[in-house]
Amino acid sequence: MCSVVGIYGNENASKLAFYSLFSMQHRGQEAAGISSSFKGHIKTVKNRGLVTQIFKEEDFKILKGDMAIGHTRYSTAGDDSILDAQPIFARYGLGEISIVHNGNLVNAKEIRKELIKKGAIFQSNMDTENLIHLIAKDYQKNTLKERITDAVKKVKGAFSLVILSRHKMFALRDPFGFRPLSIGKIRSGGYIVASETCAFELVDAEFIRDIKPGEMIIFEDNEIKSEMVFKPSPKQCIFEYIYFARPDSDVFGKNVYLARKQMGRELAKELPVVADMVVPVPDSGVAAALGYSEESGIPFEMGIMRNHYVGRTFIEPTQEIRNLKVKMKLSPIIEKIKGKRLVVIDDSIVRGTTSKRIVRMLRDAGAKEVHMRIAAPATIAPCYYGVDTPTKEELIASKMSVEEIRKYIEADSLAYLTIESIIKAINDKRENYCFACFDGNYPVYDFFSFSCPYNCKI
Repeated sequence: MCSVVGIYGNENASKLAFYSLFSMQHRGQEAAGISSSFKGHIKTVKNRGLVTQIFKEEDFKILKGDMAIGHTRYSTAGDDSILDAQPIFARYGLGEISIVHNGNLVNAKEIRKELIKKGAIFQSNMDTENLIHLIAKDYQKNTLKERITDAVKKVKGAFSLVILSRHKMFALRDPFGFRPLSIGKIRSGGYIVASETCAFELVDAEFIRDIKPGEMIIFEDNEIKSEMVFKPSPKQCIFEYIYFARPDSDVFGKNVYLARKQMGRELAKELPVVADMVVPVPDSGVAAALGYSEESGIPFEMGIMRNHYVGRTFIEPTQEIRNLKVKMKLSPIIEKIKGKRLVVIDDSIVRGTTSKRIVRMLRDAGAKEVHMRIAAPATIAPCYYGVDTPTKEELIASKMSVEEIRKYIEADSLAYLTIESIIKAINDKRENYCFACFDGNYPVYDFFSFSCPYNCKI
């Protein structure tokens, strides 16, 4: 769930890319980078760390020009090293190019093997680097647009891409549209494409529209051109609404906050409980908890406080670090919850260890009852499209029943929202979204990358 941004036609392109990445820092905290094009040359600054830690004022003297692309990294493919930070830059037959990518290519291993056989030398472990080599080695095509088109037709999986050349910028989504990508008009001049529309507000841009699944947008000579590279087959990631995206963003044409709040309403209708207080697990459970409270009539209270200087816990590499971060991240307001029957609203249960610690924390603080309500279906399968979810064996819902999970996390009751209620909440067609993490039905996969135990489709 990385973030990507592209700025075209604004003299402060790299600065606007910086602010955009800052607004989307929640999508990745491992590394960040920006490339800009100036007088026929592309310059890149990238490093490990947060956006505000990496970029200094002197960097923007390097990152000149009216075109820039940027990226914040959340690793799903590759290693935790500076070599796997984006953008990825290369010089090749047609000049210079830089690429940023949100998503995951499920046939990356096979493509890499074939490219290495043909003499390609890789500098990183990222699947994104495959695209650089595919573009560079496409000698039969004389334009970058043709080479990009050929390259993306060879890969499978999820890709929202922004590609910078010396004089043009390209933005495109895979035919399934797994990851969001939107276009905006910057009021001071030029255009922006970004993973989330929360970036638009910060740079004073007006939303134009989402890039369609399978569509390529070309920014050239101060104009926007559109071309459908693939026939669209929408399977947009439902977890963008549930967890990934910032509440003030609009993704896939809908506001995230309103979607989450409606999920909470559906949760209250479907899974009521007698209680004194609705308590969200901050921050991703807040909107759903508000919806649950309004629908049920049970008062809403922020009974748990969050330390915002601690990052997201489910992506940490070891259980010991995850446990420590839960303690650092969340603390109860004892005066509010002591002696109360609580409905605790969260967005998901992954391994179950965080939920168990939350329940224990609330009981230690004096809660009389703790009823867990999850504003999403049970996560039973890993994601291969840009989310570093655990293996199937690590996902608690893949091996335990709801009652067994309830006993494990020590809650008085536990219930999940159904897929049907999610569809009601977003008021859309089920076939437009990917629910693979909830039902195991993968829209696209590659036989060489993993064996699909479910109803997979090529």
